[in-house]
Amino acid sequence: MPGPAMFRRRSGTAPHATGAATLQADQGAWLLSAAALTLAPHLLTLPLWVSALSVLLLGWRASLLWQGRRTPNTYLIVLIAIGAGIGVRVAFGHFFGKDPGLAFLALLLGLKLLETSTMRDIRAVILLCFFLQLGVFFDNQSLPVAALTLGASLLSIGALLSLSDPAAGTRERLRTSALLLAQGLPFMLMLFVLFPRIEGPLWGLPADAHSGMSGLSDTMAPGSISNLSLSEAIAFRAEFSGTPPRPAQRYWRGPVLSEFDGSTWRAARQFEGERAPYAPSGPRFEYRITLEAHNQRWLLALDYPADAPEGVRYTTTFQALSTQPLRSRTRLDLVAYPETVVGLDETAPVLDAALRLPPDSNPRTRALARELAAGSASPAHTLARTLDRMRAIDLTYTLRPPLTGGNGVDAFLFETRRGFCEHFASAFVFMMRAAGVPARVVTGYQGGEINPVDGSMIVRQSDAHAWAEVWLPQRGWIRIDPTALAAPGRIESGLAGALPAGEALPLFMRPQFSWLRDLRFRWEAVSNSWNQWVLGYNSERQREFLSRLGLGELGWSTWIGILGVAAASLMGLLFAWALRQAQASDPLDRAWANFSARLARHGLSRHPAEGPLDYGRRLAQALPGHAAEITDITTRYANLRYRPPATPEAVRELKRRIRTLKLT
Repeated sequence: MPGPAMFRRRSGTAPHATGAATLQADQGAWLLSAAALTLAPHLLTLPLWVSALSVLLLGWRASLLWQGRRTPNTYLIVLIAIGAGIGVRVAFGHFFGKDPGLAFLALLLGLKLLETSTMRDIRAVILLCFFLQLGVFFDNQSLPVAALTLGASLLSIGALLSLSDPAAGTRERLRTSALLLAQGLPFMLMLFVLFPRIEGPLWGLPADAHSGMSGLSDTMAPGSISNLSLSEAIAFRAEFSGTPPRPAQRYWRGPVLSEFDGSTWRAARQFEGERAPYAPSGPRFEYRITLEAHNQRWLLALDYPADAPEGVRYTTTFQALSTQPLRSRTRLDLVAYPETVVGLDETAPVLDAALRLPPDSNPRTRALARELAAGSASPAHTLARTLDRMRAIDLTYTLRPPLTGGNGVDAFLFETRRGFCEHFASAFVFMMRAAGVPARVVTGYQGGEINPVDGSMIVRQSDAHAWAEVWLPQRGWIRIDPTALAAPGRIESGLAGALPAGEALPLFMRPQFSWLRDLRFRWEAVSNSWNQWVLGYNSERQREFLSRLGLGELGWSTWIGILGVAAASLMGLLFAWALRQAQASDPLDRAWANFSARLARHGLSRHPAEGPLDYGRRLAQALPGHAAEITDITTRYANLRYRPPATPEAVRELKRRIRTLKLT
């Protein structure tokens, strides 16, 4: 925290109102520190020009304070404010909403600081800081942001304390600020646990509440998944009640793509229902999935979901969907049956759609598919021959596939022979359709690594994957992962075990940075606990907790009464504690209590209503040999107690005299 010595006091600036003191150097240092820490987490989410202008305004105010110069002309500040408002309107297209509101508040904070000189201005700046500290949680509720915001609140309270006690030092203000925050902690915990939870985010405003979310799309073109696989961001976590499925069974189902226009695969219209369109069978895996917000309805459940909680819908393509887009972190208890047979009674329209191809596209692949189908005795035989041929082509799995032209499948199979999972899945499905076997592309995630710290399975955006499904008589839809033909390590070991030797890996996948992965595991375990126990404390978990306490069926009026009684009780306890702490922490009172206790051991206890001077006169009469010392001590105490302020040096001298008093 910058101290007063770092700045010279402003000179030549008159107070703006009668009795209003001008901004002092140390107050300015506290204000600037609080504002800078408040703005820090916003700078990554605000438009670049807003962040730059906010930093520029803070730097300008710091320079003026450092040089002891006057605040800028009021008309200049008004012009900047008007320009900032116009800029926000142009950048966002509207004023109402989360993003333009936060941008405008950030600019107002810098502008208000630029004109701050009176106590009223300081309080306005601190209130703006508090608003922005709340607003940062609209975009990010992670543990680091919460810690940074707590630090900003600490400095903001310290800035308030600089108004009431300008002589206090930095350490004393920080200690008092921390104490005030700690005193508010019981109220925060009480409201967090007991206050009724509201479904969905409070900041879900129209037009901009869910912008910026990333993840899978309901379309797939060359490069779409390989670009996503460069991201180390977490897509979701899963915690299994028993042994997790083996890697070859970890297919997390997303959009199923049946329509192809020659370059892009798209999801077709699908029907939904409350029951799964298959009979679950085989091994059962129970797990809890925590999905990051992606603003889509798909739940990315492990193949094949069943027994899902209320509100989950099943599609005819075996995908689990939510009734609403996932616009906040969502946790669900799900069950999967990976070995279930699906699609035995598939309808003719679905199978016809799984055979359609754009006319005259990829002629060389069509010719190869017809050749493979010509000598086949059954669709299963055609499938086996196609897989053998793709294996013989010697394709290479790479994160950096070359660009292909209009006939992308032909270019991949016969020219470049280098591609990512979307190239393999697209080429395979095209070949199967051209050979007369119904097939489609499935996108989602494959794999997941176990965090050794907390045992949860983490699935990242880098685990995004595309595979294929082929329909065979008497077998239904079966999963085929053509990527495994060229990179079998992709299924068992993830992306790092599949790329060819010498190809650059993402940072955290490189063997020499294993220590960095270990640190990340530990941090992600802490973040997961924060997500589960703090951010994941929704209305359902609140009902479960209160039901265990026998309070699950209370009405609103009862809840208001409980909250009122709890708040009043906490307030009384905190007041009594604060009063006792204030008495116990006063070094002058402790010294006087020590003196009184020593005299009491000699039969000269102080009467409850006896003042220090009267007590001193009685002691001097009882102990004439020590009259001068006792009179000096009691007189010093009376002067220090009733003629403030008592300097630390004077208190230390009083304690020394009490300590050196020798009673016989």
